[in-house]
Amino acid sequence: MAAAKKIRVTLAKSVASTKQDHRATVRGLGLKWTNHTVEVVDTPATRGMINKVGYLLKVAE
Repeated sequence: MAAAKKIRVTLAKSVASTKQDHRATVRGLGLKWTNHTVEVVDTPATRGMINKVGYLLKVAE
């Protein structure tokens, strides 16, 4: 089976003055601090999470 496509996501801005559910979404993506980068599997669920808090992130395919 082919390897799942991954997306590299970086937290570019602080979550200090954001809504609680946006903070939870960032945490759900696995991001812990500013400039932290993780690779997540490209699924509709993760795409939705990225779209929700896209103003805080940098995304590289």
